[in-house]
Amino acid sequence: MTIKAVVFDAYGTLFDVQSVAGLTEAAFPGHGETITQIWRLKQLEYTWLRSLMGRYEDFWSVTKASLDFTLKTLGLSATPDLLARIAAAYDALALYPEALQALKALAPTRLAIFSNGSPAMLDKLTKQAGIDALLETAISVDEIKAYKPDPRGYRLVEERLGLSRAEILFVSSNGFDIAGAKAYGLTVARIERVTPEALRAELTAGAIGPATLFKALRMQPEQLGDGADLTISALTELVPYLAARR
Repeated sequence: MTIKAVVFDAYGTLFDVQSVAGLTEAAFPGHGETITQIWRLKQLEYTWLRSLMGRYEDFWSVTKASLDFTLKTLGLSATPDLLARIAAAYDALALYPEALQALKALAPTRLAIFSNGSPAMLDKLTKQAGIDALLETAISVDEIKAYKPDPRGYRLVEERLGLSRAEILFVSSNGFDIAGAKAYGLTVARIERVTPEALRAELTAGAIGPATLFKALRMQPEQLGDGADLTISALTELVPYLAARR
């Protein structure tokens, strides 16, 4: 069936969550890398915990709480103002280098975001990156009050776009998101931000740092039997793939 819409995950797919590292290092010299990695790991963990516990709070609250956890775990302190300023880095993440070119080249295919981010966060994020006009919509899990990979979220994508799952290509770099979308029945493309070869080189180079641990835990495919339909090394590779599906 023809693919009529491409739906992107935001964090880690279009936007580089590692781009907060400069701010965390400036705020806490010598601890920036560790803060960045624990913060993201705990941010995702809190989304899963809150969904399973039935205690939803939006992604901005989760982002602040996971940063607070990280700093307290490391024995660091921050005023409420500093905590909010660092957390706000998630509203100004850098686009991956090829993302803007890919989005422009994919027109006139319908383009959207489906994300854990709150509506306010996604609005700020897409506008500061200059991609808001390229997107038909940004769909937030806030509408269902449950985080990915809850199947209700992927169903929401279908409903909002008015398309069947066979007409939607979902793109993510996150293993849990890929597994969830594929289990639901979407066609899924995995953007491989870290190759197995690069990760193995880091793992065998000596001491395993926080960034390497994050790549091993969150940037590799999950072994749950629901893998991506295709793997790409750059978002621009979606252009010829969609041309062949028209």
